[in-house]
Amino acid sequence: MSLLRVLSLSVRSLRNLESVDLEPGPRFNVIAGDNGQGKTSVLEAIYLVTTTRSFRTSKLAELVPTRAAETIVSVRAKLDDGAPREQSVGLQGGRRSVRMDGVRPKGLAEFAYRSPVVVFSPSELGVSMGPGSERRKLLDRVALYIGAHALIEAESYARAQKERQRALETRGIAARDLQEWEEVMVGHALAVMRARQDASTRLAGAAREAFQRIAGPKLTASFSYAPSAPLDAVEYRRALEGSRARDLARGSASVGPHRDDLAVTLGGDAARRVGSQGQHRAIVLALKIAEIEVVTQARGVRPILLLDDVSSELDRDRTAALFRVLSEQRGQVFLTTTRPDLLPDLGWDDGARVDFVIVGGALRATRS
Repeated sequence: MSLLRVLSLSVRSLRNLESVDLEPGPRFNVIAGDNGQGKTSVLEAIYLVTTTRSFRTSKLAELVPTRAAETIVSVRAKLDDGAPREQSVGLQGGRRSVRMDGVRPKGLAEFAYRSPVVVFSPSELGVSMGPGSERRKLLDRVALYIGAHALIEAESYARAQKERQRALETRGIAARDLQEWEEVMVGHALAVMRARQDASTRLAGAAREAFQRIAGPKLTASFSYAPSAPLDAVEYRRALEGSRARDLARGSASVGPHRDDLAVTLGGDAARRVGSQGQHRAIVLALKIAEIEVVTQARGVRPILLLDDVSSELDRDRTAALFRVLSEQRGQVFLTTTRPDLLPDLGWDDGARVDFVIVGGALRATRS
């Protein structure tokens, strides 16, 4: 297994970060500061330059402050058995430009696949109690690192679904090209569902084991893929044809991977119905630990871990469980907090933890 590490990070004009240059330590990096000072934005910059996306919003234009013409984030990173490489992402006028060692990659999937990163933020708590979209994001993140083609198939499915809906709305349920678009939808959808099935199967075992470690042996959790469409192509096409009138009325397809879910149960009952607040937090933490393990196994690379003030959202027992996991892994970690003095002692060697403080978007090292 290789370790992926950020050697240096440069951020220009991202949210309230005007100019940040970071040289992190190889293990545990603590970024401390009061709320609103830019802690999360530093993690967002790392996530952007490794995945081309934000974990806080789907609208990348929100990252570009009104005072600036563009946002530029660049990073030097390396695997412990490889040479350093440079990656950059620029945002300007609603457009995104990416480079890897100065060259434009073939696609965003290839770019993101190269640098696995796992993020755990307060919004992740919605994975257990929130809508299915949160669990679909989890499946798709894991599927990407299993095979970069999963993202390409998902994007192609979304385009085909949009064209089918346009045909319904402009030419009606008897439009001649509907069958063609539905055929394209089915092909890409089945590929997406196969990738999600694989991702869910890998996650399920690791998450079940992690939940036992966190919550104890008395209660068991199970995780399984819940597709919205038939897994047989013929049945799927029939379902689409039979739902044309309904889809015209509702404005989107009523079956398909855009409505998939990851079913979570506690003791055989739906977790959303019977789970306590603490149990939901244990589920989320178990899924996050599983995500780290599955990505590591799929890529042969230990991903960079971003933890955004999670100790403020997890109770004491769940926080302790999380840090036990961190103490067992050798990857690079970036953690934000308002109270660095309250972080558990991981028992790492001297120099393994590097501390930074951020005030008004300005970052500086305080101890190493």
